[in-house]
Amino acid sequence: MSFATIPFPAIDPIAISLGPIAIRWYALAYIAGFLIGWRWCVMLTKRPPHLVAPELFDAFLTWAIIGTILGGRLGFILFYNLPHYAANPLEILKVWQGGMSFHGGFLGVSVAMVLFARRHKLQLFGLTDIVACAAPIGLFFGRIANFVNGELWGRPADVAWAMVFPHAGPEPRHPSQLYEALLEGLLLFAILALVVLVWKQLRRPGFVTGLFLAGYAIGRIVSEFFRQPDPQLGFLWGGATMGQLLSIPMLLAGVGLAVWAWKRRPMGDAGAA
Repeated sequence: MSFATIPFPAIDPIAISLGPIAIRWYALAYIAGFLIGWRWCVMLTKRPPHLVAPELFDAFLTWAIIGTILGGRLGFILFYNLPHYAANPLEILKVWQGGMSFHGGFLGVSVAMVLFARRHKLQLFGLTDIVACAAPIGLFFGRIANFVNGELWGRPADVAWAMVFPHAGPEPRHPSQLYEALLEGLLLFAILALVVLVWKQLRRPGFVTGLFLAGYAIGRIVSEFFRQPDPQLGFLWGGATMGQLLSIPMLLAGVGLAVWAWKRRPMGDAGAA
């Protein structure tokens, strides 16, 4: 294996220090994802078939934040390190030490969307399609924050862009956080934007949601081949990682939902089928 690497850009995980208050890049990534995603959602509500009023996203932002944080934390505990937190329950509250799961956050936001749609008498897929378009924005910023923190690094590699991460030993590794930022973030965002802005597929409620689920699952499954498995889990059934196994149901559900939505007649501007 060649040990020619490019330097890891050692960026201080703390972006701003104000006396005893430390603001981390990870927190700023969440804030940027929510705020930019919120504005993108508001813009998309102004396109046909107008199933969600723009002002409703001002209220939904709070629901999305709560669903993401609670779901992400609980998902990490249940999927990735339940024995540890069962033995040390007070550490559940130490969110500043890290430990969030996308799949858990996805479930948390899904519950929030169902409840919000019922409360405001919205068509569920009209809401989920718009939120799905914004999700890759948060994913992109989150993976960049993982890279800045030097966490969730990749497997040993001899590629020209391999890096030696500060806490991952002397071996050069894939910068898998950047792979995920590109696949789950930029590429998926571009595909969904094309589908919505050019092909106008918000007229088929559920199609964009299904495309997001399938697209994320494919990106995550592929990137996991380059990412080091979580040490407390290692490789699981068939040599797969937990991230891959959790993504398989998303892939199947996404393909099924997209096919179902595609077969339905597109909606008109007034939202009537």
